[in-house]
Amino acid sequence: MNSTFEIKGMTCSACSARLERVIGNIEGVSNATVNLAAELLSAEHDPDEISPADIIAAVEMAGFEAIEKIEGSELTIPVSGMACSACSARLDRLLNNTSGIINAQVSLAAETATLKFNPAEISLRRIRQIIADAGFESGQIQSAHNAKDNFEKRKAESKARLSEMKTRLISALLFTVPLLTITMGHMVGMPLPEAVNPQTSPLGFALIQLFLTVPVLWFGRNFYQQGFPNLLRGAPNMDSLIAVGTSAAVIYSLWNTIEIGLGIDAHLRAMDLYYESAATIITLIQLGKFQETRARSRTSDAIEKLMDLTPAQAILLENGEQIPTPLEEIGPGDIILIRPGDRVAADGRVIEGHSEIDESMLTGESMPVAKSTGSDVAGGTVNAGGGALNVQVTNVGENTVLSRIIRLVQEAQGSKAPISSLADTVSFYFVPTVMAIGIAAALGWFFFSDEPFTFALRIFISVMVIACPCAMGLATPTAIMVGTGRGAQLGVLVKSGEALETAGKIETMVFDKTGTLTYGRPEVADTFTMENEDPSELLLLAGSAEKQSEHPLAKAVVQAAEKIGSPLPETTSFQAVSGLGISTETGGNAMLLGNRKFLEQGFTGGLDNPAAQEIARRYAEAGQSPLYIAKNGKLAGILAIADRIKDETPQTISKLHKLGIHTVMLTGDNERVARSIADKAGIDKVIAQVMPDSKAEVVNREKENGRKVAMIGDGINDAPALASADLGIAMGTGIDVAIESGDVVLMKGDLSGVLTALSLSRATVRNIKQNLFWAFAFNILGIPVAAGVLHVFGGPTLSPMFAAAAMSLSSVTVVSNALRLKFFKPED
Repeated sequence: MNSTFEIKGMTCSACSARLERVIGNIEGVSNATVNLAAELLSAEHDPDEISPADIIAAVEMAGFEAIEKIEGSELTIPVSGMACSACSARLDRLLNNTSGIINAQVSLAAETATLKFNPAEISLRRIRQIIADAGFESGQIQSAHNAKDNFEKRKAESKARLSEMKTRLISALLFTVPLLTITMGHMVGMPLPEAVNPQTSPLGFALIQLFLTVPVLWFGRNFYQQGFPNLLRGAPNMDSLIAVGTSAAVIYSLWNTIEIGLGIDAHLRAMDLYYESAATIITLIQLGKFQETRARSRTSDAIEKLMDLTPAQAILLENGEQIPTPLEEIGPGDIILIRPGDRVAADGRVIEGHSEIDESMLTGESMPVAKSTGSDVAGGTVNAGGGALNVQVTNVGENTVLSRIIRLVQEAQGSKAPISSLADTVSFYFVPTVMAIGIAAALGWFFFSDEPFTFALRIFISVMVIACPCAMGLATPTAIMVGTGRGAQLGVLVKSGEALETAGKIETMVFDKTGTLTYGRPEVADTFTMENEDPSELLLLAGSAEKQSEHPLAKAVVQAAEKIGSPLPETTSFQAVSGLGISTETGGNAMLLGNRKFLEQGFTGGLDNPAAQEIARRYAEAGQSPLYIAKNGKLAGILAIADRIKDETPQTISKLHKLGIHTVMLTGDNERVARSIADKAGIDKVIAQVMPDSKAEVVNREKENGRKVAMIGDGINDAPALASADLGIAMGTGIDVAIESGDVVLMKGDLSGVLTALSLSRATVRNIKQNLFWAFAFNILGIPVAAGVLHVFGGPTLSPMFAAAAMSLSSVTVVSNALRLKFFKPED
């Protein structure tokens, strides 16, 4: 058996070596390996001789801390039957308190439970049983490999549910409208038939109301089917409040109807019926739930648009023929044709042709990108140019960039933000508290005032139906769903609600230089030649010589030479001297290319030339690397090689400063080059000559200052630093982005995406706070008013029907406010 443990307390390799020996020498342990960098201990052991708990005890005896690392299964299960945040909060707490479940996140807005569990301790069957015992129903598992099928199925289910809700709502309205006409019409002088007039036929007046109310109760039966069972379980929810409130009104009215039939104060009892209140409450809340559900279905519009990007078929090129083929039959290695205007069917590499690809749906970049032989293309993008492309497929199905983006957005939409913790806690206790307030208020008015029982009953019903736990439960997840979806449309992938919230709190931003602040592609920025030397000829000689080299700067020289358009001279011999330069025979000339020290060692003449010395000094001060070129023993020229700063970098850094964010640049360059780049960019602090494995240490030092730190890098060799930061932002260049790195992924290499991420975070958190304000305001103000607090001071009371309208309005308000994020635009 192999067990893995997270170890805390190791400070150096001596610690890891000692721990490795201690654990490896324990009887029953056949092998022990300690990874100091990852702070992990892997132990192969016989479970009959020694358990993981024994190994943890041995680690602690050695002076360290250990936690068993369990690699659990992860899955998302659709959960139906959650009526409000009380339901989701209760299920969330129940699952997280179950042994074997490592982590559970229940989303009311998405109607899902995302679980990480240890299959050795608990089975999926047992998890489903727990969900069922709690009064909910679990659906088909959503795996990462059938995201589109999952989405389409959920969309169809949502459409069917909306259709059913609409049918029930219209049916309820058909009975509620005449019921209100009969009960309220005579108050404004509307004539009623003798058979149902309260003055001439009180029993007929009561019975017609009963007959019109029963169908409404039937169409709203789901409130009772879920509300009462949850109440009996000791876990009441919003449905329980509605069920109890309306049932109280109906039962009281039924009793009065019986007394009317018996002739007991018939006319008086006829005016003391609450059938219309119960029916109107049910209808109004059905109306609110329908509007809320319809609005919530729009929170995944961004996902739906991404899903629709992949075409149903591709044009397969086989034996010179163009064969229209269903997409599911296309596999890696196939050659497909992308005509002008066509959507790319799968990830691949261009093997023939030239055109421009519109990648805006993936990266947010509005300008098409030129593609030619060797270029990568992503499924879902569009051939916006005039040329056709032959593309060799590399990835299909769930492995494509588009599928991974969809998967990440869906995971983010089901996650929670720390700001939601207050609402979750309140929601858990909310419904029982409301019931207690309703009972206390009714009893208080009945026993300690001169008001009749009917007044106390009206107070009780109003408190029951005005409470809106749904609004509290939807405040955070709906905003996160819309915000992360909008981010994906703008080329900013936010992986979780926590990351979305953290982005708005960043105080220090640490930048990796190469590929982040700069293009990461060295270029020949300037050329200096000695007298009697032709710049183009010298560049051609240098390009031919450097073509044999693997040094990063060599590629820049070769590219500059090839742009001249003339054939490169022949290089007949080549020798590289590590860290110094190269020696070649090119075009019949003895060539030396490298730093000044290399040329000095080769006894090159002309190095003391004042003009050459001045130009070399100027290149160095500008942050450019001087490449000396000697021809036949004499200095021929100097090339300035530079990694050009991105056009948008200075403006982006300036805007970050306006937001109060301190900026830091990390680079392996020397201090002079680093300072030159930083001055151009406007960076506050420079840390030069940093090795890749030391970047995480720099990030941690910044965090020790008590500030929220974001690290921005390319997502590959910056992975440790990205993980160490409060927020890791991975820079990408379109489809080549390292999607699995960082908490936030910028799908294009434009640094301004950082501003989009920050402003989106702030807009989403602001939206969440607005939602929470309205959710709590409805309850904090509405419940006391419904309980009759204003009436104590001579003010009005709240009709149960108005209470129901307010309750429905609260949820619709919160969801509608969250949907405003669909129109979010980055700040200029």
